[in-house]
Amino acid sequence: MIDATGNPQTILLLGGTSEIGLAICAEYLRAQPIRIILACMPGDPLVDESVEQLKTCGASSVEVLDFDATEPGSHPSVIEAAWAGGDVDVAIVAFGVLGDAEELWQDQAKAVFAAQVNYTGALSVGVLIGQRMKAQGYGQIIAMSTVAGEKVRRSNFVYGSTKAGMDAFYRNLGQALEPFGPKVLVIRPGQVRTRMSAHVKEAPLTINKEDVAAQAVQAVRKGKDLIWAPPPFQFVMLALKHIPDPIFRRLPI
Repeated sequence: MIDATGNPQTILLLGGTSEIGLAICAEYLRAQPIRIILACMPGDPLVDESVEQLKTCGASSVEVLDFDATEPGSHPSVIEAAWAGGDVDVAIVAFGVLGDAEELWQDQAKAVFAAQVNYTGALSVGVLIGQRMKAQGYGQIIAMSTVAGEKVRRSNFVYGSTKAGMDAFYRNLGQALEPFGPKVLVIRPGQVRTRMSAHVKEAPLTINKEDVAAQAVQAVRKGKDLIWAPPPFQFVMLALKHIPDPIFRRLPI
């Protein structure tokens, strides 16, 4: 149960070695010990490190479940296992793949894989988590989207299109669940300093994962359903969305 100050007792992190997801868990752990469930890709070499990180931050317990985003048939059993020990208060959907932008639109198999992970996998677990939280009458979903999905650009349009679908799903999932108690927060970060972006040239407004985590937890406690990280990106994207397409296509972004 989430207490009166907004602190959960159990968190499920789908994408259990996600640096941003772990940072959000760590931010919650600043307030009190919490039971953490990590849903991780089988064989992920970063699992042990992630478990130790959370224990060091004060987690009361850390459990690990096998989770493959590309196998939706296995997702019901993963979610069932996550709820086996009691209600889940917060579920963080923080898995995804970036890929090489120019390779993706020219390689059918890699494009489909990106879509399966970023959109189909996220939708699959979102439906399942939503129904569990609807049944328990409360809960918080935190979905990691991106500004790249808000205005899809030629420079990474396969990735952007997959995240646009994911973003739209979770935004509307929040509306669908609202009458039943659960809430959904969609986070649209720009570039964040993580392993995923380590090979990409740093862009303006790049931030640290800890900053995203602090914003996320604060937004949940304020009952928000959408944030940009950092906040000024909201105005950047507002401007970009209103640029006519013939001009937008000429921009170096």
